[in-house]
Amino acid sequence: SIAETSCKTISDGEPTVSIVVPCLNERCRIEAAIQSILTQEPPAGEFEVIVADGMSDDGTREILANLARSDPRLKVIDNPARITSCGMNAGIRHARGQYIAIMGAHNHYAPDYLRSSLEVSQRTGADNVGGSMICLGESWLQHAIAIAHHSPFSVGGARWHNVDYEGPADTVFGGFYRREVFDRVGLFDETLVRNQDDELNLRLTRAGGKIWHSPRIKSWYFPRAGLAAVFRQYLQYGYWKIRVIQKHRLPASIRHLVPGSFVFSSIALACLGLFWPPALWAWLGMFGVYLCCAVIASMITAAKRGWNYLPILPLVFACYHFGYGVGFLRGVVDFLILRRVPADRFTTLTRSSAQPLPRR
Repeated sequence: SIAETSCKTISDGEPTVSIVVPCLNERCRIEAAIQSILTQEPPAGEFEVIVADGMSDDGTREILANLARSDPRLKVIDNPARITSCGMNAGIRHARGQYIAIMGAHNHYAPDYLRSSLEVSQRTGADNVGGSMICLGESWLQHAIAIAHHSPFSVGGARWHNVDYEGPADTVFGGFYRREVFDRVGLFDETLVRNQDDELNLRLTRAGGKIWHSPRIKSWYFPRAGLAAVFRQYLQYGYWKIRVIQKHRLPASIRHLVPGSFVFSSIALACLGLFWPPALWAWLGMFGVYLCCAVIASMITAAKRGWNYLPILPLVFACYHFGYGVGFLRGVVDFLILRRVPADRFTTLTRSSAQPLPRR
């Protein structure tokens, strides 16, 4: 078992933490991310950092090599599959800690992130804990995308998007796992390009495990910087959600079905409206309701975060919803109807180092 062969301590008598960081072409952000990890306030015992690099070719590997030479706690391993789930699994297999912290190569972490994670895990008895991933922006548009990320309207009320929420959740960002979790429910599913953490947490909760979100655990993150990038990102999330549903024969939440149902209804009514006018009126009414909801949600968000973002917020929300919905329907066709191999654009993580990869 993983726990029996690998669960060791770096210092005697105290629990230790292994930090696993999957990484691919993160030249612009990797050094800051690793430094914010290496300068963590130590939890009870020591910690190690394992970066699983997906054969980066943008200079990331050279940066990591320099960092590893200056700090023996950092170890860099290869992830030739270049898939996030494969990298996380490789890191877990090399890890020695009693706790496994999955952390990102494009995030900045509060100095007490690890210590708070361990304290919350021990206080709640949860199998996996996570906290507030606070989105930031470097441009007006990226700021708008960041604040939309935290709106219940963009994500159907997913609890982990609420930076102030404390309590049980169906998934969390990153994750701080008790090591024995991976013996109980297995490692991350390496057939999933996206949603691999979501799927593992679904297995965990259905096995009776407990997941906890706490605002004490803080990190900061830069989302996609453009609308087309957000659309493509959520296209993949929606697409791979079908594979998760296919595997478990039931969606984790009804909110995962809403964008795909909306897009399908839109297409069906528009086609039917060519021959039956009442369907066209229904199509217009449905879009009118959606537009009203998007405008109201945009006004609520802008009132809290700045009215200068109001003009673009409805379009940002649409990228979240329609990207996810279109990807979901394409997933239905590929996985459920045709049962064919996914197209390249759904299996390849193409991004620059300035475009980090968040999780839904």
